[in-house]
Amino acid sequence: MSISAHPSPERTPYQLLGGEAAVRRLAETFYDIMATDPKAAELLAIHPQPMDSIRQRFFEFLSGWLGGPGLFEQKYGHPMLRARHMPFPVTQTLRDQWMYCMEEALNREVKHPPLKKSLLNAFSPLATHMINQ
Repeated sequence: MSISAHPSPERTPYQLLGGEAAVRRLAETFYDIMATDPKAAELLAIHPQPMDSIRQRFFEFLSGWLGGPGLFEQKYGHPMLRARHMPFPVTQTLRDQWMYCMEEALNREVKHPPLKKSLLNAFSPLATHMINQ
């Protein structure tokens, strides 16, 4: 399948990325960056260790959010992202670190520039919506 087309109901971002394996790589790369890049140190500090279960839940969330199987919803119900993040102090700085990790992950894992830009533009307001401090 060529990924020259933009996402549509017939060709979701999940499909354009390459399906389950590609979405899992994106989730893993995101957390690898968070775990190793000093620019994400504050973000890493608020995550319980080890992050194995968080990595899995993020993959499951991304699967459905990107138009693939609704794995997160099947296990946990509606994501209710803001409510799930309320116990954690999410500041502008943490939001920016999250976006830094996601942009780096997209740069490493998504080779299609329009898709990468589209995903970055979709993640940005989502991340901003999590700010609660």
